[in-house]
Amino acid sequence: MKLQELSIRKFLLLEIIGVTLTVALSLLTLYLLTGNSTLVYCGAFLTATLFAWGVFFLKYFQKKLSEFINRLCQTIDGMIDGSERPEVDFEAETSFARISHRLERLYNIMQENRRKIEEEKSELQSLVSDISHQTKTPIANLKMINDTLQTRKMPVEQQWEFLRASGSQLDKLDFLIQAMVKTSRLETGVITLEKKQTLVMDTLTAAINGILVSMERKQITLLVECPDNIAFYQDSRWTAEALYNLLDNAVKYTPASGSICVTVQDQEMYLKIDVADTGRGIPESEQATIFKRFYREDAVHDIDGIGIGLYLTREIITMQGGYVKVFSTVGKGTVFSVFLPKK
Repeated sequence: MKLQELSIRKFLLLEIIGVTLTVALSLLTLYLLTGNSTLVYCGAFLTATLFAWGVFFLKYFQKKLSEFINRLCQTIDGMIDGSERPEVDFEAETSFARISHRLERLYNIMQENRRKIEEEKSELQSLVSDISHQTKTPIANLKMINDTLQTRKMPVEQQWEFLRASGSQLDKLDFLIQAMVKTSRLETGVITLEKKQTLVMDTLTAAINGILVSMERKQITLLVECPDNIAFYQDSRWTAEALYNLLDNAVKYTPASGSICVTVQDQEMYLKIDVADTGRGIPESEQATIFKRFYREDAVHDIDGIGIGLYLTREIITMQGGYVKVFSTVGKGTVFSVFLPKK
């Protein structure tokens, strides 16, 4: 049997047997060499005394070890339950105090992990609820359209109207899924933004191309003020996505024959991009919440949208070390200002 596999009780028993045999052989050898029995008796008495003190020490050590293990188990049980913080005496230099220092650090890590798990659980529940809410209406509309087409006879023109309505609901679902995929990829870190020196005008052009049709439909005027030679480190594709969301919002909430102005300013540390419109404006009480995922004002539910564009914009800009500000006056319009670091 290996020494590491022995229990403490067996190890002590072997130690006692070994010491007893060693002392007995030593005293026998001493008696044979000297023939002095008094010396042997004194050696035996001294050995017995040392043995008694050894037993006392072992009992005391066993008691202290048992107390130490009990305290340690109680502390760990409290940590597991999350109901008790380890008691640490910062002035003590005992072994338990040293372990308590490390247990307190472990406890803090566990509490932080618990907090993060609860936040992620709450966020996941909120996300599932939001997706359910967002998909409920288009799915219900699609079911209604499908049932109507199957059960009612109608002219071809009316059938085409129902099919166009069905296509509109499918587009909304597709947009929602694409937006959710983008959001998920950004939040989970699947996407790593790759910055490189790119002209701002190229990024703006990519963003503006996405709103030309809807802008022309509403006869909205677009003015762009951007020097041709300004370039900075950015992920051009995702920056264009963020600016597109701002421009798309501007088109949605700007009345027909309104105007949108995009201005680029080269500041000392940041590149500032303003997207200003002449739309309905955002009440001051709503400005702190418009960047939340799926948030929409009650007054704009008649306008197409799912309330994720501004959330995506903020995430994209923040991941590049920038930030977004909003200035708005009800009835006069809104200005979204994007600040992106130049380095």
